[in-house]
Amino acid sequence: MKEIDFLPEWYKSGRQRQISYRTQVLGLGGVLVMMIAWNFVTTHSISKARAEVEQSKPMQAEAESVSREFARIKSEVTELRQKVKFMEEIDSNIDIAGILAELSFLIDDNIVLGKVEFGAERFVYEKQGKAPRRTAAAARAAGGNFVGKEALPIGDARFRVVISGVARDASDIADLICRLEESPYFCLVYPSFSRNRKMKAGDGKNFQASEFEITFYLANYREK
Repeated sequence: MKEIDFLPEWYKSGRQRQISYRTQVLGLGGVLVMMIAWNFVTTHSISKARAEVEQSKPMQAEAESVSREFARIKSEVTELRQKVKFMEEIDSNIDIAGILAELSFLIDDNIVLGKVEFGAERFVYEKQGKAPRRTAAAARAAGGNFVGKEALPIGDARFRVVISGVARDASDIADLICRLEESPYFCLVYPSFSRNRKMKAGDGKNFQASEFEITFYLANYREK
């Protein structure tokens, strides 16, 4: 038996178009829903990131402050290291207290010192075979002040000591010179001057004394 289709072609094509339109609308709706959901998620993520950035601003400011403080401390440490290096270069490495103690041991009651002066002499070798040229800088010990107006020389140096005062007579000065020469602390001892001088005692009586000045060097170097 042959089937007879009573539906016209325009009706069939219209139904197919409706089905196609409905499918497209459903697909576009799904895409729109996905875009809305993605937009919501993205907006939430951006808001959360902004909140985290706002919360991290105080920590960032603190980190920058710590970084600046670290840079300042590092600069100070570098400067202090340079100063320490410079101080090590100019350090005389002499025991002032030990030298004064040795002088106190060698000087007897018949001698009164009025000045103790330390001087640094640098050895400058300009050409091999020539005698060393010396430059000096003084550091006075009178009044407990060991810092002179001139800077101590840097490099190989020997230290000169000059003492001056009064003695009861010339024999006491000669004995002091002998004790200085015998001391392992000192070398090259020689008197700068020695002269008699009239002095007045506490009771008003005049007496004769010997004024002197002696120069010597610390025996802590060896000249080659």
